[in-house]
Amino acid sequence: MNRQTRERRVRDAIACALFVIGGGHAFSQGSTRQTEAPALPLKQVAYIKASNAEAYDYFGDGGGNQGHNGNSIAVSGDGGTMAVGAPYESGGSRGINGNQTDNAAYASGAVYVFARRDGGWLQQAYIKASNTDQSDHFGAAVALSRDGNTLAVAAPWESSAATGVNGNQNDNSLRQAGAVYIFARSGRTWTQQAFLKASNTGRAGEGGAPGDGDQFGYSVALSGDGNTLAAGAISEDSAAQDVNGNQQDDSQQSAGAVYVFTRAGTAWTQQAYFKGSHLQAGDMLGFAVALSFDGSTLVTSAFDERGSGRTINGPRDNTAGGAGALYVFARRAGAWTQEAYIKGSRTEATDQLGYAVAISDDGNTVAAGAGDEDCLTPGVNPPGCDNDSPPRGAANIWVGAAYVFVRSGTTWTEQAFIKASNPRPYSSFGVRLALSGDGNTLAVTAYLEDSAGQGVRAPERQPLLIVDHLDPWREHRNQAEESGAAYVYTRTGTAWTARAYVKGSNTEAGDEFGSAVALSGDGRLMAVGAHNEDGGARGTDGGSQADNSAEDSGAVYVFAY
Repeated sequence: MNRQTRERRVRDAIACALFVIGGGHAFSQGSTRQTEAPALPLKQVAYIKASNAEAYDYFGDGGGNQGHNGNSIAVSGDGGTMAVGAPYESGGSRGINGNQTDNAAYASGAVYVFARRDGGWLQQAYIKASNTDQSDHFGAAVALSRDGNTLAVAAPWESSAATGVNGNQNDNSLRQAGAVYIFARSGRTWTQQAFLKASNTGRAGEGGAPGDGDQFGYSVALSGDGNTLAAGAISEDSAAQDVNGNQQDDSQQSAGAVYVFTRAGTAWTQQAYFKGSHLQAGDMLGFAVALSFDGSTLVTSAFDERGSGRTINGPRDNTAGGAGALYVFARRAGAWTQEAYIKGSRTEATDQLGYAVAISDDGNTVAAGAGDEDCLTPGVNPPGCDNDSPPRGAANIWVGAAYVFVRSGTTWTEQAFIKASNPRPYSSFGVRLALSGDGNTLAVTAYLEDSAGQGVRAPERQPLLIVDHLDPWREHRNQAEESGAAYVYTRTGTAWTARAYVKGSNTEAGDEFGSAVALSGDGRLMAVGAHNEDGGARGTDGGSQADNSAEDSGAVYVFAY
């Protein structure tokens, strides 16, 4: 939302002065004091731009300009391959390594593949769709297999009415139908392997999206071996329930769906069509998806689901609009079933649990963001976050939270409720997150966080917000509004601990560092997107970060231990 909208919401919501106590200390209005902590071993090792960076390409976007869909950064298990989407890139070429200077197709989108060599990064490929067209947003979401040799790229606004695998790519009769493209690498050479569409793509004039289509590919995930793909379609309209129900019923507008495809050799087929057991119109199932290493456990979210429950596998009502929910599906002996319907213990209307989801390799740990959760208490499992006591008059203030859930056998329980070390309204903590393969490292971003700091520090514990009821924007903002931040947590046993508070090396207001995030399998490498970064540099050589000649071109920052 823009600043004017945010100001209006705050003025409407807050009728008196508000302050938050952080770390046990209260601060007077206007205070800017904060405690500096020593730098941690986690260090920034790269600042990466697209090879054809231009204004408004939104390299590393993560969907922030399309309603928060997708995650446009993916990293291979060994941290040696990285794919980055730029869904507003406007090149008109098709295929691999075509003309990068042709701007004939606005917002057609592109994906850039980088490989790490001798401690540095080199761009390996510039990838476009095989049917490039304007406004397809190719690269809005990306996923990589563990070895980095299989890449899935979503174009949720692609307009072909084709169904299934490798159908007619040149039909543009169904706006925002969506598509997913599979690419495979042999050595250092990339080729397109498949063009995937939903089995019930739909017909013009019946959709619930801004166009007509279901937005297939709104989210994507790959299994570790690259042989299982999950794709969400938030505007799919079927009233079916559970797995492989009636795909032709369109009576529940934007209920959403998830599709699973599997690969044998180089051939892809659709294996399953998922609907949640409690799904209703407007729930938007498929907003985020994640797959375990072997592809046998899938977690997806319905971030606008309305159940008020605070338990797992509990009943559903419709009294908490926008609370959000997670669904877990398990594949056993080739058959998929729903295993869990998950709500957070602090569930409240408009929390939107499931903005982002991530899963460990074994499928037994799931992390989920609730980008609109409103508690202002910092830390892990903090007291006083019962959602019955937000600041007076200040509901829906986009502070954000993350939850961790764990599975034993087939039973799921909540393990942790995590807040930023410096929670603030409109920070959107939890809109993006990532888990390491073992599930013991969690990265969470707050892409609207306002600190002007740079680099890596120990977690902040500071006074967080003071609002003047006459001028709500006279608050402690650290001079870099919406610069963004990332937070790293680690688990020992069952206990989660905040380990690092991360900013980019050229922090500036409006960069929105944290628009996308990815971790290597061991959690020792983290890539963070800043889709509104303005640098005019190109490539991977760390060119001038002070050059702001390419507004909203976007950048990716790589950190490593």
